[in-house]
Amino acid sequence: MPTFISILRGINVSGHKIIKMKALQEVYERLGFHRVRTYIQSGNVVFESSISDPGKLEHMITGEVLKSFGFEVPVIVLSKDSLIEISMQNDYVGKRGEDISKLHVTILSAEPDKSLADGIRKEDYLPDEFYITGRTIYLFCPNGYGNTKLSNTFFEKKLKVQATTRNWNTVLVLVKMSE
Repeated sequence: MPTFISILRGINVSGHKIIKMKALQEVYERLGFHRVRTYIQSGNVVFESSISDPGKLEHMITGEVLKSFGFEVPVIVLSKDSLIEISMQNDYVGKRGEDISKLHVTILSAEPDKSLADGIRKEDYLPDEFYITGRTIYLFCPNGYGNTKLSNTFFEKKLKVQATTRNWNTVLVLVKMSE
């Protein structure tokens, strides 16, 4: 059975949209998913499903979260192979060897329109840096993610797609959990 990773945006932040991970795990089990595991409180779930379409999985999870908790949460689902590919393509790690505590990955709900992606002038946000590959934005924030303008909201407004960000360590842990 294929393994997937779902990433929920905006739960358990500043006392809003609170979801306990045990309750989230139960939601996934009710949906018929197998080997459901969560990682930290920000809505990272590794699971197996006989359904192979990530879009259908996103729709199912979004609907069940709304039904179970009373609020809508954006959900992005990646296959195990997609997440492994994301982990292997980070030039900030491979080519530059940056401090991994300063690295983040933003996953987009869809590949952005090329003209919108090209329209973001990277030099306007220095010392923070980013590059976009498909549905993935790799971020290097030397002063920390909490101090950057390159937030989920920024990318959502500029690229017209939903976005959710995880630090590099979380990406690596999710890869390990999915193996």
